[in-house]
Amino acid sequence: MKKIYLILFSALSLTAVKAQNKFNLLVGTYTNTCQSNGIYVYEFDSATGAFKVKNSSENVISPSYLSVSADNKFVYAVNENGTQSAVSAFGYDAASGKLKFLNSNASLGADPCHLINDDKNVIVANYSGGNIVVFKKNPDGSITEVQQLIQHEGKGPNAGRQEKAHVHMVIFSPDKKFVLSNDLGLDKIFIYKYNPTSKNEMLTLKGSVDVKPGSGPRHLTFSKDGKFIYLVQELDGTLTTLSYDKTGNLKVVAETSILPKGFTGGTGAAAIKISPDGNFLYVSDRVDANSISVYKIQKNGVLELVEQQSTLGKGPRDFAIDPTGNYLLIGHQYTNDIIIFKRDKTTGKITDTGKRIELCSPVGLVFTKI
Repeated sequence: MKKIYLILFSALSLTAVKAQNKFNLLVGTYTNTCQSNGIYVYEFDSATGAFKVKNSSENVISPSYLSVSADNKFVYAVNENGTQSAVSAFGYDAASGKLKFLNSNASLGADPCHLINDDKNVIVANYSGGNIVVFKKNPDGSITEVQQLIQHEGKGPNAGRQEKAHVHMVIFSPDKKFVLSNDLGLDKIFIYKYNPTSKNEMLTLKGSVDVKPGSGPRHLTFSKDGKFIYLVQELDGTLTTLSYDKTGNLKVVAETSILPKGFTGGTGAAAIKISPDGNFLYVSDRVDANSISVYKIQKNGVLELVEQQSTLGKGPRDFAIDPTGNYLLIGHQYTNDIIIFKRDKTTGKITDTGKRIELCSPVGLVFTKI
C-alpha cells in the first residue's frame, strides 16, 4: 500500500511541478499595419520554451500596452489610435485565456502608450497628448471615464521629437506611495504622490528630476531592493542610474550608453527590464541597432556590461522574461515575430532557441499565472 501511495504522490508532485512551469503570455499588437485581432494569449512552458496559442480578443484596435490586475482577473489595454485613442477593460480567465470585453473610454490624450493599475485606479501615459489620465475602477472591473487629467507643458532641445511634452511611462514606486512618470519631450522624470482613494486628485505633484538634455527618457525600472532606478533614454541611447529613497527623492548617480563603441546608425532605445532574481538588467534598442544589452547589477547598484547582441529582428519595442527567469522573449514590431531566447541565470547571457512566435506587430508582452 505504501508503494502505491508513493507512486501516486510522485505522480502528483510531477504534475504540480509541470503546472508551475506553465504561464500565460499576453501579447498586445498594433492592428493598423497587418491582420491582428488585438490581444493574443499563449500558454508558455518555462521548462522547455514550448508555446501554443490559447485565445485572442476580437476586433480590438491597437492594444499596444497591457496591464494585468493583481488578482489576475482583469486586463487593461491602451488603444493607440491618434486622436481617437481609448483605454479598454477586459475580464480575463487565465485557465482558458479568454478575454471578455467590459468597456472602453476615451483617453483624453492622443496615443496612450503605457498604463498601470491597482485595485482602485488605472493610470495612463498619453504620448502625443503629453498628459497623464486616471480612471477609477468599477466593482465589475470596468473603468469610469477619466477622473483626473494632468497636462505637462514645455519642450526640449530636439526640435523633431521634443516639440512638446511626450509622456512615455507611468510606474508605481515599490511601496505604491508615489507614481513616477517619464516625459520624453521634457527630459524629466516627474514624481507624483499617490492618493488611491481620492475621487479626482489621485496624483499630486511632488517634484521632478532633470536628465541629460535631448536624451528623451522613455522607460525605467526599479532595482530589486528599491534603492536604485535604471532609466533608458530613447533619443540617444543613454542609460542613467538614479538613487531612490522612500520619501520619493531621486538623484542621478551614473550615466552610460547602450550604444556599441563606434556605432553611427540610428538609435531608438525601447524597453528595460530586470531579471526575476534582480541580478541582471536588459535593455533593447531599435532603428538601426536592433540589439539587446545585458548588464550585471553589482551589490552597490553599479552596472557592468555583460554582452550586446542582435535581437534577430527589426523593431524590438518590448520583451519579457518569464517568471522563472529561464527564457527571454523579444517582440519585433516590424518583422512580426517574437524570438525566444534561452537565458543563463548565472551569467545573464542569452542564446537563440530557434523558436519563433509569428504574429502581427507584437509590441507589448506580459506573463501571467494560469
